Amino acid sequence: MSAPVTRDTGPAAARPGSRRRGNVLSQAILHATLEELAEVGYAAMTMESVAQRAQASKASLYRRWPNRTELVVDAMECVRPYHLGAPDTGNVRDDLLVLLRRMIWVHDSPTGEATHGLMVEVLRHPELMAAVRERFISPAIGLVLEVLRAGAARGEVRRSALTERIASVGPALLRDHFLIHGAPVPDSVPVDIVDDIVLPIISPPRPAEQGRRAG
Repeated sequence: MSAPVTRDTGPAAARPGSRRRGNVLSQAILHATLEELAEVGYAAMTMESVAQRAQASKASLYRRWPNRTELVVDAMECVRPYHLGAPDTGNVRDDLLVLLRRMIWVHDSPTGEATHGLMVEVLRHPELMAAVRERFISPAIGLVLEVLRAGAARGEVRRSALTERIASVGPALLRDHFLIHGAPVPDSVPVDIVDDIVLPIISPPRPAEQGRRAG
């Protein structure tokens, strides 16, 4: 994954004509990609427009990224919190809330508008959908599964709930809320998702319920 996007305020960034190389140039291009996405969306974004915004040559973009899809997912991945790994607070409810709040941080961050635009565009561009599924959706589901497995080991989660479909419920509901309502996302949203939907799905049956089923 690319290094986190950071704004360079040094001399190279201050002088439009200065020659930038390596990570400094890559960071400028990734910044420009996020800004272009937020302003015009994926459909209208081109490698040429990003190069112009980054004050870089088209060749410098194509040396690093073969097409705009790869460029966009690299730019978006820089602001994703998946590299933090699965939380381990000691209980499944708090772990799930940590994960959903990390996702909300991305939606509410300065790159949230770019994220929103990208989520809309994936429905129209199969190649973008495939890249987003591989780089963002699948890793998020994987982290939820890690949390559920740890919860199952503590007896908080029933073993039959350790599936990708169930693990996808929380992130999918959060994406749906963001698409419909936009940012900022109030903290009541992840709390309601976890308490009212996810926990009832994953929790083991209570002793009384087990007795009724056995009977």
